[in-house]
Amino acid sequence: MKKLLTLLFLASSPAFADIKQEFVTSAQITVDMPYSVTNKIGTTYSLSGNNITPSVTIGDSTTSGKIGGINIGSLTNGVPAMIQTDTSLTTSGSAFSKTESVTMGDVTPSAVTPSSGIAALPHLGGQTTVGSGGTAGNLALTSLSSGIHSCTAGGSGTSCIGSTKVTITID
Repeated sequence: MKKLLTLLFLASSPAFADIKQEFVTSAQITVDMPYSVTNKIGTTYSLSGNNITPSVTIGDSTTSGKIGGINIGSLTNGVPAMIQTDTSLTTSGSAFSKTESVTMGDVTPSAVTPSSGIAALPHLGGQTTVGSGGTAGNLALTSLSSGIHSCTAGGSGTSCIGSTKVTITID
């Protein structure tokens, strides 16, 4: 009798189960864009020496013991004007040395407008880096609901990614 009750108890208990099924398919194609990075070089001035007396003449006025250089109050297209330094010997007949260095900076370039994916870059004294853009060519990606992906190669600077995620959850 006990066996019959146990069998009836097992046969009458309901079974509960949640089944979740999820399919996610994604596809992505990319064509890189052209780019350029250019660094403008700045203006610098230096003067050093011994047994020299510097002076600066502005208009009709000369000031002894003054060094010229960069006039940042007077900019033309982002480049400062230079103030010339005149030098004379401090002690005539004695040895002297003079080192003067000027680096004229780049003018501020106008906006760069790409044409057909290529930009005409200004010629700057600083570093310039250019990356050419991709060419789509025959780039294509087919993604089927069965999870099969096929990619047709494009030109340089292109890529394609296809993925399928299948999740089955039983609680």
